[in-house]
Amino acid sequence: MMKKWHIMLVLSLFLSLMTGGLASAHVTVLPKETTQGSYEKFAVRVPTEKDVPTVKVEVKFPLDAVSISRFEPKPGWSYELTKDDNGKITGVIWTATGEGLGPTEFGEFYMQGKVADNATAIQWKAYQTYKDGSVVEWVGAEGSDKPASVTKVNAKPAGAATDSHGHTAPAANAGKADSAAAPSASGEPAAGAPAASGAPLYLSIAALILGALSFVVSLSRRKR
Repeated sequence: MMKKWHIMLVLSLFLSLMTGGLASAHVTVLPKETTQGSYEKFAVRVPTEKDVPTVKVEVKFPLDAVSISRFEPKPGWSYELTKDDNGKITGVIWTATGEGLGPTEFGEFYMQGKVADNATAIQWKAYQTYKDGSVVEWVGAEGSDKPASVTKVNAKPAGAATDSHGHTAPAANAGKADSAAAPSASGEPAAGAPAASGAPLYLSIAALILGALSFVVSLSRRKR
């Protein structure tokens, strides 16, 4: 008869993979990479991980790495800005005017700004408030239970120049620039496409593990 520890091993692997997938569903800011001195459109992706709705989201900006100045209106939500004594925007608070983001939902909040010329990374501290009053602080280091989202900032291409609007011009003989960083025909920077979700990968892995589990159980029954 098939040993019980074989079945337990498959179950443990399955649970480990599923738990890892859930743990990664935290507040993130996309894109995950950008370029020094560029204008960028950022998407704050917020999943609800409790049985009650998310009703407020606050994000604080590291002023030494990025300067956020524009916000896209989101139906069902209002926003207010926090500023320092000099009037510089230091953060934004989105508050639901309706039911918020339900237990099986997620939302994206868009904002635009300029990446600092000498930035190497942008660490976004986010605070997620639920309808029951609980607050989840996404401010930890990478690898922690509640990590802050980090956008890697790449150096400008060698010889690249920045115009008066903050647009980075490609260096001579440089390769084709990333279309996400190029300005649009209206003179405004094009928005970078958010990174693809990892959900299909997790579903594929789960299907594979379930198939293996069924096979093990089938063998166990045949040998009884």
